[in-house]
Amino acid sequence: MFQAQIFVTLKPTVNDPQGLTVMASLHRLGFNNADDVRVGKYLLVDVNEADRAEAEHSVTHMCEQLLANPVIEDFRFDLVEIPNATGTS
Repeated sequence: MFQAQIFVTLKPTVNDPQGLTVMASLHRLGFNNADDVRVGKYLLVDVNEADRAEAEHSVTHMCEQLLANPVIEDFRFDLVEIPNATGTS
């Protein structure tokens, strides 16, 4: 069993109006050192696979088919093994 920590962000060439709004708000609050803000998504998905390679394969397909829009978004993920109920991996 693995937990996927998935990060989805807009590609660098895609405009991010939400990020611009957050940056403008930060500036209004006095955080003038905020030079660029990009808004994305963070997802946690538990994947019931015994093998790391299969878990990576499953999560990649989840991202490609649903969790990220491959036209405008990039994704990356980390897998963390979740110990089973007996306390062993």
